[in-house]
Amino acid sequence: QVQLVESGGGLVQPGGSLRLSCAASGSAFSIYTMGWHRQAPGKQRELVATIPRRGSINYADSVKGRFTISRQNGENTVDLQMNSLKPEDTAVYYCHLIDGTYMNYWGKGTLVTVSS
Repeated sequence: QVQLVESGGGLVQPGGSLRLSCAASGSAFSIYTMGWHRQAPGKQRELVATIPRRGSINYADSVKGRFTISRQNGENTVDLQMNSLKPEDTAVYYCHLIDGTYMNYWGKGTLVTVSS
């Protein structure tokens, strides 16, 4: 079993920045991919960015050029640097992990509010 804990959400003004972090823990597991999804009020959950153990990083078109996903080699963490934030980025952001057996795990989410 894998546990995911997010941190770093909060209130920020339009044009501001926030950095989200997610730490994975649990019994021995391998990581196939980690990433972030978000769900705005009244909308479906959507992919924000993913970073696989091997392969290319993927971003939603709406965040390209503003958000950067990263992982430290050998660490079970994933960060999301969010710049030039817009009100439409307001959402609950969820950390997501797919392990080596293709099991999906989700964090409880962290709220990001972009408002003046």
